[in-house]
Parts: sequence; C-alpha cells; structure tokens
Amino acid sequence: MTTIANLFAIMPYPEIDPIAFSIGPVAVHWYGIAYVVGILLGWFYARRLIETPRLWAGQAPATRVQLDDFLVWAAVGIILGGRIGYILFYDFPNVAADPLRAIQVWNGGMSFHGGFAGTTLAMILFARRNSIPIWSLFDIVAAVVPIGLFFGRIANFVNGELWGRLSDAPWAVIFPEAGPFARHPSQLYEAGLEGIVLLAVLAVAIYRFGALKRPGLVTGLFVAGYALSRITVEFFREPDPQLGYLFGGWLTMGMLLSLPMLLVGLWAIFRARAAHPASA
Repeated sequence: MTTIANLFAIMPYPEIDPIAFSIGPVAVHWYGIAYVVGILLGWFYARRLIETPRLWAGQAPATRVQLDDFLVWAAVGIILGGRIGYILFYDFPNVAADPLRAIQVWNGGMSFHGGFAGTTLAMILFARRNSIPIWSLFDIVAAVVPIGLFFGRIANFVNGELWGRLSDAPWAVIFPEAGPFARHPSQLYEAGLEGIVLLAVLAVAIYRFGALKRPGLVTGLFVAGYALSRITVEFFREPDPQLGYLFGGWLTMGMLLSLPMLLVGLWAIFRARAAHPASA
C-alpha cells in the first residue's frame, strides 16, 4: 500500500491518450500501432535470420518470398487467436451478454495464449502448404515474437490496463482507472522480461551457440522462457476482476495457462538437444 513516506517517490502515470491520431472519423489507437510495429519489426528480423547462412546447418528452411507470404498468415493468427482466446479465457460471460464486445479490439482484450494457439495453427498450415520444415518455421517465429510482446505490453501500459497489485515501491504507479492506491507497473515488468530479456536470450542462443541448427531448440527456449516470465510477473499483476484468484489467493488464469507451456517448452528443448543438427 502507499505510505506517506514514499508518496512523493511514486512514478507518475503519463496519461497518454489511447488514440494516437484520427483520420476523419477513424481513430487510430496506440494498441493497433503497437501490433503493426511489432509484426513489421519481427518480419524484418526474421528476414535477417533466413538471409544469414552461418546460422543454419544447411540451406535456410524458407525463402524470402515465403516469409513475406507468411506475414499475412501470422497477422491473422495473432489477431483472431488473441481475441478469441481472450473471450474464451477471460471475458466469455460479458461477450455472451453483449456480443458486440467481441469486435471491440481497440479497447484492448487480447490473450497471448490465444494468439500463441492461433499463430501455431497458422504455422502448421503454412508449413504443410509450402513444404517447410515445421520446427524450423517455429524457430524463426519464436525468435521474433518477443519484439511484438514488448510493444504489446507497452500498449497495455499506455491504455492503463492490466495493472499490478498494490505496492509501496518507489516506482509504483497510480493508474487512473485502478483507484487511488499505487500499484506495480506490471505491464512494464512484462515488457522487460517477455520482450527485452527473452529477445536477448534467444539472440545469444542463435548467434553465439547456433541454436537454429537444432530445429525446435529456439522454440523450446521461447516457450519455456515466456512461461517462466509470465508466471513470475503474475505474482505482481492484479488478476482479472471477472476471474480473480482461481485457488488459494495466489493462482491466476495466467499461471494456469503458462504451466503447460513450461512443460512443452522443456520437452522441445530436450528433444532438440537429443536430435541430430538440422533434423526436424
């Protein structure tokens, strides 16, 4: 809780307008810009990966043209999966009562776990259609996802949503919609862990240790790394009000959905390390 001793040390909330600009009657939100920037920067980074021969055990698994085509598939998987996942996991009763909420993506409400499932399905379908080794495509996408996560969490902070639990830390923030008490800026914690730290870990694994030469290794590192990051931040993040704690005053939906990811990530790591390089 906020105390008088640290009242003046609290980090002020910037109160940025969620609408970046308007074009006639169309309002362009920072949330949408974050998704576009994240996808485009991830696309450029993915291009760099497939165009760097030394990162692969043999020929790069996909061409530049194929990667360009996959951009549309990825965007659809992220947006549809993220929105559907949020509705199913977090907001189903409200959407059932007001179906128009389902299309109001500009107000926030995207689930990473849903986006993960949607993108995975898009990758499987695209890889089969284009005869691309599925684990290598997984690795390329996994390497760039932290970029999108970083911008997405910054957008959450700008929107003043998904705030943290009560805190008396010097960097705590009073969010306009979260009452008069200071809270952890958990969106920034996630931007740091899921975005910056995870991107750096994967980059070191790729450029220093040749992780792309073992299909599935980068995927496993990302999935396990995200799960650990999310579980950690959940201890500082306020649970969704419509769900609250699922058990014992500490277990949240984010933790519950991340536990299977951790197991899958560890399995993928062990699988990749046991296999011969470049075998999928």
